[in-house]
Amino acid sequence: MEKEIKANIPKGNLQDKWSNYKAQAKLVSPNNRKKLEIIVVGTGLAGSSAAASLAEMGYKVKAFCFQDSPRRAHSVAAQGGVNAMKNYQNDGDSVYRMFHDTLKGGDFRSREANTYRLAECSASLIDQAVAQGVPFGREYSGYLKNRSFGGVQVSRTFYARGQTGQQLLLGAYQALMRQKEIGKIKLYARHEMLDLVLIDGKAKGIIARNLDTGKMERHAAHAVVLATGGFGKIYYLSTLAMGCNASAIWRAHKKGAFMANPSWTQIHPTSLPQSGPYQSKLTLMSESLRNDGRIWVPKAQNDQRPPHEIPENERDYYLERKYPSFGNLAPRDIASRAAKEQIDAGKGVGALKNAVYLDFKDAIHEYGKETIAERYGNLFSMYEKITGINAYQEPMKISPSAHFSMGGLWVDYDLMTNIPGLFAIGEANFSDHGANRLGANSLLQACVDGYYIAPYTLQNYLADQIQVPQSAINHPAFEIAENQAKKQLKEFVSCQGNKTSEEFHRELGKVLYDNCGLSRSAEGLQEAIQKIQQLRQEFKKNLLVPGDVEDINSELEKAGRVADYMELAELMCIDALQRNESCGAHFREEFQTDEGEALRNDKDFAFTAAWEWSGDSSSPILNKENLKFEFVQPTQRSYK
Repeated sequence: MEKEIKANIPKGNLQDKWSNYKAQAKLVSPNNRKKLEIIVVGTGLAGSSAAASLAEMGYKVKAFCFQDSPRRAHSVAAQGGVNAMKNYQNDGDSVYRMFHDTLKGGDFRSREANTYRLAECSASLIDQAVAQGVPFGREYSGYLKNRSFGGVQVSRTFYARGQTGQQLLLGAYQALMRQKEIGKIKLYARHEMLDLVLIDGKAKGIIARNLDTGKMERHAAHAVVLATGGFGKIYYLSTLAMGCNASAIWRAHKKGAFMANPSWTQIHPTSLPQSGPYQSKLTLMSESLRNDGRIWVPKAQNDQRPPHEIPENERDYYLERKYPSFGNLAPRDIASRAAKEQIDAGKGVGALKNAVYLDFKDAIHEYGKETIAERYGNLFSMYEKITGINAYQEPMKISPSAHFSMGGLWVDYDLMTNIPGLFAIGEANFSDHGANRLGANSLLQACVDGYYIAPYTLQNYLADQIQVPQSAINHPAFEIAENQAKKQLKEFVSCQGNKTSEEFHRELGKVLYDNCGLSRSAEGLQEAIQKIQQLRQEFKKNLLVPGDVEDINSELEKAGRVADYMELAELMCIDALQRNESCGAHFREEFQTDEGEALRNDKDFAFTAAWEWSGDSSSPILNKENLKFEFVQPTQRSYK
């Protein structure tokens, strides 16, 4: 039976909601904060910033990461920049315009209040990051530089060359480590969360596995924050790090947390193309390159000529042709679909004919090589190191690739899931981006959630927990959860099949990319569901995991993550199948305009799909949060 979903959005005008919330939120006095303990799982930009901020306030914090250091979190891979409404360029930007750009970019499938808060809090982040020492690019005068990203007509993106994520993470990391050194944070590196512990329906702790010893550990707290990132790696070939996974949020989902819009996965338009079947990862090339690079393909099919031999009148700058107002800075979902359209039409370039050109010839002629090198030098160096091609002399070859998860755990305005005491921040939740994320909003959401929102909303929840003693780790709920986790690990090792989790993952990724990737159809999705169910049964019978449970065992770690992917993949396809419309990155072939653009159905599908675990991965329960647009009326999205 469908449950009523309450997003707990404050009343009042859009611009006043967050201020009203902060003015009325319950508080915990400083002398009481040290009595309360919070678990933060994940120490990327969202997790590190939240853990550091909460510890600075006086709470006791336990922070967990499966890497050997928080500095290795995948936040370092974000290259091009972080958005913020400062209007330094005096080009007409405002909080409302940033909010509207984000809402429209997500094809009007996100909450107005959450999206506005993201834009509202953005300016504070830049001041904080500068104070932390983040080396943003600067003009000769000393002012911070800006550039533009896809889906907007202003320059609001702040950047540190092509290393913005890394630099922001170092700022959060140093704040985290400062609190660790003074004893307010206990850091558990090389630990992976295997299960969430609920007591009386509330999140009270986790079961974690020490990846260096194989030992299980129980950890109790008054609240649990999941900041474990997205699950784009489910496609196998993606821009994400090899270790990125969905296990923490999926285990929480199986304990009752709703999973929202899981099929909304962003395919990034500027990745290096796959060069062979041996690859396990693709490399992201920053969207910032589309500021000065022009994307094109040969007009003729199967053109074998090198790019410098193809004259201008035989080139198709298809984004500039189709979307003259935004050109090469069309939103990611549109740019990726347009690239796929050209590749499928036989106009792809490269050895496998699976790429398009990104050409800097005109920009170098206009601005000079030194200026382009100053803007993108490390990206050009990285490209040459990987491909052996000098992009100052020859166009880059780029291709769409799985990248970001707009879907994630359902959360309310407080960023709390439907499980009391369980919060999800950053890419682990579904909160801000709707059906398509605009470039440079990922770093923004991670920082805003961790630095500015979670410290208020967690406090609002914890104010009622002061008199509640912390649960003991010998509580039966911890024992049950630990035994279940142990049982699963033993089943993996005892299976003794002849196929590794890596092989299963590769097969799963291909099924998803072909049927639930850039475009989807009812027929393809139904076929994918059948294939995933068959693959999952084979996984249970034919998995090979060498080694032991109580030891270092990376294959055992992979097996758990792929097992979760097997279930999540089916939910993604079920979610995409029930949504009979096209919106943002969710492009159903049956629902498109005469011009081939996404065709929304606001009458029947203006809702967030919040899926509930039923105990059977093939029969999830759909709950709906209806989206109410009080301040902006959805329109047919156009970037022409």
